[in-house]
This record gives sequence, C-alpha cells and structure tokens, in this order.
Amino acid sequence: MYSGTTFRRGSGRIVGVHQKIDRIARRRLTKHIPAAINFPTISNIIHFEGKNGPDGLKLKGSSLQDEPWPYIDPVEPDDRVLLQQIDNRIVNLAKALGDHNDTRAAFEAAWLAHDIVDGLTPAHHYPLSSKKAQGRLIDPNHEVLTIDDEEIVLNLSRKEAILKRWEHWGTRGVIAHIMFEWGVASAIASDSFSQAGPTSHDIKRLDQYGFETLFMESLHKIHDLKMYDGFIKKGWTRSLAAKTKKILVPEIIKVVTLAWSQAIIIARDK
Repeated sequence: MYSGTTFRRGSGRIVGVHQKIDRIARRRLTKHIPAAINFPTISNIIHFEGKNGPDGLKLKGSSLQDEPWPYIDPVEPDDRVLLQQIDNRIVNLAKALGDHNDTRAAFEAAWLAHDIVDGLTPAHHYPLSSKKAQGRLIDPNHEVLTIDDEEIVLNLSRKEAILKRWEHWGTRGVIAHIMFEWGVASAIASDSFSQAGPTSHDIKRLDQYGFETLFMESLHKIHDLKMYDGFIKKGWTRSLAAKTKKILVPEIIKVVTLAWSQAIIIARDK
C-alpha cells in the first residue's frame, strides 16, 4: 500500500494508506491494552513508516536481502516467508513491550503493521513460482535469474530485453501495482472507518486459535473478492471502490489490531 513518497518524513501523513490504517487500528487497540502494558503511541509508530519504513529501504539503496518480503500466494500452503516474517515481528514486539523498550516497540509495531497491510493487499498476491525463479534486468542486454538463491546471468537478445521490460512495467507489472494502490488511497481518503476493528468475539478467537489462523481467514476472504483481477480487466470502478471501503480496508484494520493484540497477549502472559 502507498505510504508516502519516502523522500521526506511525514510525506504520507495525509494520503498514506499505511499511516491511516495504523492510526485507526491504534485507536481500536486502546480498550484491549492492560494497565501493565505501555503500548507505543501512534506518533511513535508512524515515525517508522514512509521514509523510515520498509518502503524507505528502496530509496536508501538497500540490498534485496535487507528488504522485508511483502508478497504471499493465498492458495499455496507452502508459501510461508511472509507468515514467518510476521510471526517474528509479533515475538519481537512482545519482547520489546515486556522490556519496556518504547523505541523498539514502536519500530516493531510499525513494521509488523506494514507487513500485514501488504500481505492483505490484493496487488501483493502472486504465484509461488514467481518467488522460486525471480528475474531482474541489470542492463538492457542482461538479466539475473535467481533460482533457489543461485544467480545466473543471462544474455538477452533485443526482442527478449523488450519483452522483459514490458513484463516488469506492463499490464500486470509495476505500473499496474502502483495504480491499484493509488486507487485504494483515493477511495478511502475521506472515510473515517468508524465501525472498523475487531469485535470482542475476534479477540476471544485470537486468544483461542492464535494470530495466524485469523490472518489466513482474512487473507482468503480478500483473495476470494478477486479485486486485482477486476482492476486489471476494467481499471478502477465504483464496484471496486465500494469493496475497498466496505470490505478490504476494514478487514485490514481489524487484522492489524489483532496482530498488535497478539503481541500484548504474549507480553502479558510472560
């Protein structure tokens, strides 16, 4: 999701989708925070979004290994990279809360929320095979193909290079991804989502089944809407905007709140 330009601090405070979801989720979380837990304030959490968030790593020229993995295939049960990443964030947040490390807790809360928002965004759902064999152009005539962490440099003909660039930027490439996320930002700009957030029943189920079960339920619910497929075929429509406001973003707000609640439960029990 869009989190600002990442060129300067605060660039996403008005139209940043990540920041908006964080603000609403933090308000919904308040009634679930025990007196013994000092959960980070929203200002401290969104300090680690935008330029200081995962998207800001791209601007800083980080290696691919440094960047969090933001994709998941909802229909492939063996695709667990993002799920493990989220679980690690929850554990780290719980530890920071238990240690009363406010700065670390704010960082983990922000990056945990970012992982969840990206994981539930339809534009981030992809076939598992795309992760097993990734290709990237390093110049107009060469591509680096990564297969199971082994890199192979391929020589490309002019035609192959043009096709590769279209694959990257074309119908289902970077441009479509960006336009989908901009559409979400525009659709929710004026909505306060006053009814979004977990119910007491959701919190009970979280305590009973754990976060991953509830995350996967929401992931499949969103995937079944086929929103990104619809966007690729018809662009932004009233129907797509309505699904974004009524289903997609409220569901994401709920899950972010539940993830923070899971960390609180772990810290509380310890």
